[in-house]
Amino acid sequence: MAKQYHIGLDKDDIGRYVILPGDPGRVPVIASYLDRAEKVAQNREYTTYTGYLGETKVSVTSTGIGCPSAAIALEELVKIGADTFIRVGTAGGLQPSIELGDVVIPTGAIREEGTTRQYIPLSYPAVPDLDVTVALRDAAKKLGLRHHTGVCHCKDAFFIEGEEGLPIAEENKNLWKAWERANVLATSMEDAALFVISQIRKVRVGEILAIIGLTYKDAPIVDKKLGIDDAIRTAIEAIKILDSQK
Repeated sequence: MAKQYHIGLDKDDIGRYVILPGDPGRVPVIASYLDRAEKVAQNREYTTYTGYLGETKVSVTSTGIGCPSAAIALEELVKIGADTFIRVGTAGGLQPSIELGDVVIPTGAIREEGTTRQYIPLSYPAVPDLDVTVALRDAAKKLGLRHHTGVCHCKDAFFIEGEEGLPIAEENKNLWKAWERANVLATSMEDAALFVISQIRKVRVGEILAIIGLTYKDAPIVDKKLGIDDAIRTAIEAIKILDSQK
């Protein structure tokens, strides 16, 4: 099989387990948790390192920002044999009970983005794989981390949070309040596409989010490093849990 057009990878380059950060700069950081990790491809927003956890081959591929580029990465990785994915991302908290530096493990995502509408009608839910989600929760517990599970929110536009000058500013403000009242935990920009496409393609996806901002306070980014190491460690531990179950 030829190398995939966007990610620049073929089946020999990757493991069945792939960790998916958005930021290419985060890839070598995550790869440092693996043994014998090496860069295997870099093209556009997609950087990939592959290494090992014990004898298990694990890859790390960045997806860039937003659902369109995340969907491309997932589709091409599935074509070359990967079947279990964990997104390690960042988010803004929507509940006062969620603190900066906490981690959130989504059990579903509100599809307020455009990519998945070109796959399936909005009545189809965006839900992660149960086994991966439970493994992430168990890993967070094992590591003693402050963690939360529940429904999250996915969007396309970042600069709509607290912006007063937009044509639909009042509508946006009411929506944010609705999500907060509905106990939606956090907002990010990739998970709905990953959840929906993984279900359609019959692969497994889960996600862990580090809370780096408080969207409910109109502060979507406070410290971009908060909770990232904890989210990475949780993803690594979850892969170990999943691999022990095979």
